Amino acid sequence: MTDPIADLLTRIRNAVQARQTTLLVPRSKIKVELVRILKEEGFVEDFAEVDEGPQGFIRVSPRYDASNKAVIRGLERISRPSRRQYVGKHDIPRVRNGLGVAILTTPRGVLTDRQARVEGVGGEVLCYVW
Repeated sequence: MTDPIADLLTRIRNAVQARQTTLLVPRSKIKVELVRILKEEGFVEDFAEVDEGPQGFIRVSPRYDASNKAVIRGLERISRPSRRQYVGKHDIPRVRNGLGVAILTTPRGVLTDRQARVEGVGGEVLCYVW
């Protein structure tokens, strides 16, 4: 697999479309940070790290509203292995006029677009979530 972040986003997108309550994805540090941000922003109900096998898994529970519609309306991978997208601190994008979230990797760790603006750092734009 050449792009594990795109694999994570695709698995979440497919689970939401199939109305699954939980999904398992292979664990890595960047994936744990991405899912942590999704939980903090309210897109994921909960997640847990499962120690099975050599790598382990992350059990993710997508969030649904009262009418059983998914809270995640869209996930889009921005920076790909073949084409990296870097932004400076003044060029951090706004997703859906602030209704969505851009997730960036910065020298201070994995941050949302709002956190990166507050801290005054730029970095690689991983994905958009709305």
